[in-house]
Parts: sequence; structure tokens; C-alpha cells
Amino acid sequence: MATLLDRVTENAAGRFYCDASCIDCDQCRTQAPEFFGRNDDGMSFLKRQPVTPEEIALVEEAMAGCATASIGDDGA
Repeated sequence: MATLLDRVTENAAGRFYCDASCIDCDQCRTQAPEFFGRNDDGMSFLKRQPVTPEEIALVEEAMAGCATASIGDDGA
């Protein structure tokens, strides 16, 4: 489960985030490239937060499919 304390610094401010448990599998970046990017350390991050219900659903799908549960939702 993703933890706020391990949140990757490149994440866009907002509800969703990736943490340092990412293993660079590329699943989220392939599934939702408009939202997820890769930093120089090989970890994914949210480059922009979803806004519409459809965008939120896409990020939630990526979160559900994350093999290491590295994508979190702080519920804000």
C-alpha cells in the first residue's frame, strides 16, 4: 500500500500520488501516459492530477493494477 511519507517529490500536488516502492514496471505510464511520468531514478509519479470523473476512473484503474501498490489516494 502506498504511503504518503514515501511520496515521490515529483508528484503533482493533489489527491493521487506514487511512492518510492515503485519498481519501474511501466504499467501505469502505459495505461495512462497523460497522468504518469518517470523520474531519473526510475520511479513513476503523477505529472498531473485527474479532474473529470473519467480521468479519475483511469487513474484509479492504474492504481488497482499496480503490482506493488505504489499508487496512492490520500482521499483529499
